[in-house]
Amino acid sequence: MTLQSPIPQSEPPHDCPLCPRLVAFRGENRAEHPDWWNAPVPVFGDPLARIAIIGLAPGKMGANRTGRPFTGDYAGDLLFATLGKFGLTEGKYDARADDGLKLRNAIILNAVKCLPPQNKPLPEEVHNCRAFLKPAVAALPHAQVFVALGQIAHQSAVKALGGKLPKARFAHLAEHRMPSGKMLIDSYHCSRYNQNTGRLTADMFEAVFERAVALSE
Repeated sequence: MTLQSPIPQSEPPHDCPLCPRLVAFRGENRAEHPDWWNAPVPVFGDPLARIAIIGLAPGKMGANRTGRPFTGDYAGDLLFATLGKFGLTEGKYDARADDGLKLRNAIILNAVKCLPPQNKPLPEEVHNCRAFLKPAVAALPHAQVFVALGQIAHQSAVKALGGKLPKARFAHLAEHRMPSGKMLIDSYHCSRYNQNTGRLTADMFEAVFERAVALSE
C-alpha cells in the first residue's frame, strides 16, 4: 500500500524513464521483490505544511519497499520519532504505509524519487529529478522552512529554491535565507551509518527541528 501524493501534479509517472541506471535497477528489484513498491516514491504529508523536509532518496528496505518516504527503515525510526516529539505527527508510526500515520504542518520530499544503487545517485540523476522537486516546492505556498537531510539534498534544495551554492555551504544546523525569503536549514542525514558512527545523535537531530518549528511560527 502507498498513500496518494498530496501534490500529485508534481509526481513522475510510475515507470519514469529519465534515468537509465535507475530504471534498470528498478527492474531488477521488481523481479526480485514483486510485492514491493519499486517505483518513484510520492511526497508524503500535509500540503499546507510550513515545514518541508527534503531527503536524499528512497532506501531499499524503506520507501522503495513500502511506497512512503522513510517508512520501514532505520532512518525513519529517528525521523518520525523526532517529528512526533515536536507535534508534527498524528497517530502512531508503525513502519508501514498503512499504519495511519499523518503529518501535521510537515511534508516530506526527496531529492531523488527512485532507489539508487548503494544509495548513491549520480549527479545527472539528481539533476533529472529536480524536474519534480521544483514543482513540488512551488506547490507548497505555505512552506516557510525547508530542512535538507544531507549534502546532496542540500544542494538540490538550494537550486530548487533559487539560491546559489557558493553562498549556501552545507553544515549541520546551518541556516540559509533563500532569494524567495524561504529559510533552509541543514542536517546530517538520519541514516543508520551516521547514527551508528555518532556523526548524528538524536539530540543533534532534534535541535534541527526545534529550530525549524521556531522559524515556522
